[in-house]
Amino acid sequence: MDGRSRLHSGAKMEKPDTFIIATSNSHKVEEIKAILGGSFRYLTLKEFPGAPKVVEDANTFAGNATKKAVELACWLGETSRTKIERLGKVFVLADDSGLEVDAIGGRPGVHSARFASLDSGEPGNSPDAENNAKLLRLLKDVPAEKRTARFRCVVAIAPVTSGGNDVASRVCDANEAELQARTFDGTCEGRIAFGPSGSKGFGYDPLFVPDGFKESFAELGDAVKNRLSHRSKALAAMRVALGVK
Repeated sequence: MDGRSRLHSGAKMEKPDTFIIATSNSHKVEEIKAILGGSFRYLTLKEFPGAPKVVEDANTFAGNATKKAVELACWLGETSRTKIERLGKVFVLADDSGLEVDAIGGRPGVHSARFASLDSGEPGNSPDAENNAKLLRLLKDVPAEKRTARFRCVVAIAPVTSGGNDVASRVCDANEAELQARTFDGTCEGRIAFGPSGSKGFGYDPLFVPDGFKESFAELGDAVKNRLSHRSKALAAMRVALGVK
């Protein structure tokens, strides 16, 4: 899949002036900005202290991305009205992504960031090194031809509305907000190497070798990765939908 978008029923697409990127991952922020380009203003949740931690408990990437975008859009509209109104049309941009490995039934999937911690029951994400080590252990007897995998990403955007003049009108209706959200999908096919290589990536990048290459994502560098990656394909689909050249 090179990139796909899905418009929720009843939604109307409009071009944002500002994106609030719902992540604390600096690598991800820079990748998003590089791919979407200079047509937008970008902020992160660092500019909005007190932003809630959204529990990503959906069983699909689309579900998690949409939940995060909608909940944060509602929160921003209710708590940061004055600041939001100065930013023009504001959308929260959230994503959920992960690695699907065929030999282990599509795992780690939506659990990619906390793959290792699933064994211990510890809450929160696991260190990248522990996730990679667990994956290699599970695949230790799997031959090269059966180590097929893909990175999958779903990007969701949801508008932030500041409401009207009375307090009641500023209460966010999550169901209505979800109807206005839009999602964009992207995948990158490849295979899992027998050991990590490279230092330029994060997450599972040192183990993932995209189709057509011998180097891992962590060896290829940002320019090549931004062209090939699952996130780049989802964001490219979003650029098309927004009319950005």
